[in-house]
Amino acid sequence: MESRVVISCILLSLFYFCGAEEVKLAVKGGNSIAKTDDNFICATLDWWPETKCNYNQCPWGKAGVLNLDMGNKILANAIRAFSPLRIRIGGSLQDQVVYNVGESAQKCPHFERRENGLFGFSEGCLQMDRWDLLNKLFNETGALITFGVNALMGRKKSKDNDSLVVGNWNPENAHDFMKYTASKGYKIDSYELGNELCGSGVSARIEAEQYGKDIIMLKKLVEDLYTDPATQPKVLGPGGFYDKEWFNKFLQTSGPNVVHGLTHHIYNLGPGDDPTLINKVQDPYFLDKVSQTYKDISSSIKSFGPWSRAWVGEAGGAYNSGGKYVSHAFVDGFWYLDQLGMTSTFNHKVFCRQSLIGGNYGLLNTTTFIPNPDYYGALLWHRLMGKNVLSVSHTGSPYLRVYSHCSKQTAGISLLLINMSNSTSFEVSVADDTNLYPKEYIGTNQREEYHLTPEDGNILSDVLLLNGTPLKLTESSDIPPLNPQLVDPTLPIKVVHDSIVFVVLKGFKAPACA
Repeated sequence: MESRVVISCILLSLFYFCGAEEVKLAVKGGNSIAKTDDNFICATLDWWPETKCNYNQCPWGKAGVLNLDMGNKILANAIRAFSPLRIRIGGSLQDQVVYNVGESAQKCPHFERRENGLFGFSEGCLQMDRWDLLNKLFNETGALITFGVNALMGRKKSKDNDSLVVGNWNPENAHDFMKYTASKGYKIDSYELGNELCGSGVSARIEAEQYGKDIIMLKKLVEDLYTDPATQPKVLGPGGFYDKEWFNKFLQTSGPNVVHGLTHHIYNLGPGDDPTLINKVQDPYFLDKVSQTYKDISSSIKSFGPWSRAWVGEAGGAYNSGGKYVSHAFVDGFWYLDQLGMTSTFNHKVFCRQSLIGGNYGLLNTTTFIPNPDYYGALLWHRLMGKNVLSVSHTGSPYLRVYSHCSKQTAGISLLLINMSNSTSFEVSVADDTNLYPKEYIGTNQREEYHLTPEDGNILSDVLLLNGTPLKLTESSDIPPLNPQLVDPTLPIKVVHDSIVFVVLKGFKAPACA
């Protein structure tokens, strides 16, 4: 008898299965609890050369700003699919980049390995013909650009503290570069000053009061060079790890309406060679720990910079180029999409992934440019999850993570369900908790569902299945269509173990989404 039950379960389709745990979601659609930017999804183009290595591997290849193949058709199509994708140009070496333009550029060096250099490298140089080619790519693909400016120009190391860098920022080279950029009509959404120089820093640090004065100078440059308020780039900073005292002082010094985006970095999974990395990315209790940082930065903004908005300016999960077997695989989506959901509930406007291409955590494979599973998760978020965030809760397993937003392209709401359990599946029903008396929501429109699972059930696979079908580039190297499965709205949402599901409820009447 027992064998018959097992056989019966196997014969059911992938999404209609036996022995699932029933879960009821309560969605409050009366008011939004937070708001993101329309272009919440962001990815970084980094400066690392091929010789950037960690843990006996060199995973960056030709993915850096200075050696990227910008004529690659897959790259262009992957960016264009977001229409638009926010791209941040920056990273560890940005504070060693000289812009080869104007009288301020005395020399134009190449990045070279140097033991006493910042992050083990010498200064490098951005030629303007290279910058022209980059902007050609951005213009053709409709990308939104954040450019990370070198914040170490004109400074020197403190005599009393080897990690502390002192002196005023010299903006001359940045001015010449920004002037060239503006004169060419290149569209820049925002300029960010420095990378990981705040708090205790990483390879170098600057005091908060000095940084505040410097970003005022950057703001002045932007206003002088971009006189039309409608197209004037935003100013971001400080682009590093959150330190409460430092960030508060920075906001107090820079003052009102200077810093538009208060950018901070997240690498909450530890080093990329951590053998427990695969456990961390699917442990909801571990992933919850970083929420305190999101709460604290929101508190800093409320108290000292209400004109600013919180941005995750860089997040790779695991630092030092990510985990070799984890950061590009299906299982990384548990960390990545959960962080997108979590930061959005804490009123973060932008979440910038490290990186678009390169390292082990690129949305695109370093050598082939073929999208990794997280690319498709990011694209579905961008297309389905609107900027108004709704309150959603359930009393089921903590391994089922759920987030809700107003739908981006249609009336109704979108849900993101992440099942981190490797054994338990769920049957999910939705209740409308907008009014005094919650009631089960049963729509009249067919429900749109996007079920993401790994090939062969292997969470370390880099092949992603959408509703059971592998996602592969078309013959013309285009991103494949991401079509939903249409489901009878009277049926519960089926969420198998080790899976991620996006759901669109078109008929859900949420006043916050009107």
